[in-house]
Amino acid sequence: MKKTLLVAATALVMAAPAFAEDSIYVPLFTYRTGPFGGSGTPVADGMHDYLAMLNARDGGIGGVKLAIEECETGYDTKKGLECYDTVKPKNPVLVNPWSTGITLALIPKASVDKIPILSMAYGLSAAARGDIFPWVFNPPVTYWDGASEILTYLGGGSVEGLKGKKVGYLYFDAAFGREALPFFQAQAKDAGFELKLYPVAPADMQNQSAKWLDVRRDKPDFLVMYGWGAMNAAAIKEAVKASFPMDKFVSIWWPGDADPAASGEAAKGFKELNWHGPGADYPAFADIKKLVIDAGKSQTQAGEFGTTLYDHGVYNSMLIAESIAQAQKTTGHKAVTGEDVRRGMENLNLDPARLKAIGLEGFAGPLKLTCADHNSHSATFVQVWDGAHWAKASEAIPSALDKVQPLIDAAALSYAEKNAGWPKRSEPCDNK
Repeated sequence: MKKTLLVAATALVMAAPAFAEDSIYVPLFTYRTGPFGGSGTPVADGMHDYLAMLNARDGGIGGVKLAIEECETGYDTKKGLECYDTVKPKNPVLVNPWSTGITLALIPKASVDKIPILSMAYGLSAAARGDIFPWVFNPPVTYWDGASEILTYLGGGSVEGLKGKKVGYLYFDAAFGREALPFFQAQAKDAGFELKLYPVAPADMQNQSAKWLDVRRDKPDFLVMYGWGAMNAAAIKEAVKASFPMDKFVSIWWPGDADPAASGEAAKGFKELNWHGPGADYPAFADIKKLVIDAGKSQTQAGEFGTTLYDHGVYNSMLIAESIAQAQKTTGHKAVTGEDVRRGMENLNLDPARLKAIGLEGFAGPLKLTCADHNSHSATFVQVWDGAHWAKASEAIPSALDKVQPLIDAAALSYAEKNAGWPKRSEPCDNK
């Protein structure tokens, strides 16, 4: 598999067209193959299609065409670093690794290479601290915010409502799943609930029977999942087999429509967080359908358009595009650089008027980044699987920032201390 991925990535690079010097180079790290391809493909399609739509409809951004190029990582950190080395000489305005492991490996490079990192709702939660991580951005919500919002929901409005309860944490045992562990452990201690851990090794994603024997034995009151790829569908199937109550099973925002659908009606009641609207009933999506998909310029398959993971990809590329547009406004440059886009991201302000102007009114909530806050710690809502579709199951749930921010502050300071010579921020701040 590794050899196949390497050959595929090499072929992609060799086949890539020469980009015009006055274009804006946007590489997309994607994974359409391997055990995570089922989840990675719709995300990749959403990312590509939104940017391709801007080229077709608007001639790019600010009159400058976008040069869009994918590099296949296979969700493998080594391959992700190879992709980075391949795209770096082409002067990318940012990179979005689409893997917590790849993100962690790239963070030390960002300030040296002057290439900002966009890790949308994943990666290092502590990177929300812009004074310590001026080149890393993780909007609209961190994994620790998401954990606080899930616990708030399960506690009936507060994390403290879980006192005396037993909460299970079923997680992908790699950088992604481990990222939220410190927050869950801190809240279990402070709020007085019992935390049971169920790590799933990458090799066991589709064979979780041993973990579910533990779940049956422990009988947690609630089960929280941080899974990805084949792990999600397998976990839902195991929950059905174990007769675990679906209304007590809540995931972070990564299961796609196919994951609960694989268990059919039995998955009814399964829940996950989300931060954007469902479906494709928005003007920008209509433009994607007409100008990209129907025009034969997309790899999007029938039934994929408007699904949760496809929409995640669209949201990600909306952040890319708006960061570029804001960089043009902030710096006065049209063919912006990575340094320009970093400044643009720190001035990103997606208010209702702007979201309406770009055709995404009702799809996304307001978001504002600053030099200090690279995340925004946005509210999410719970959506529930009704047996065929996702349906909204809660009002907006704000982050428990009183619990999240102290941990982010401590983790960010610890990161800088442990990495000898971590540079103090010297980058300009345009916030008024």
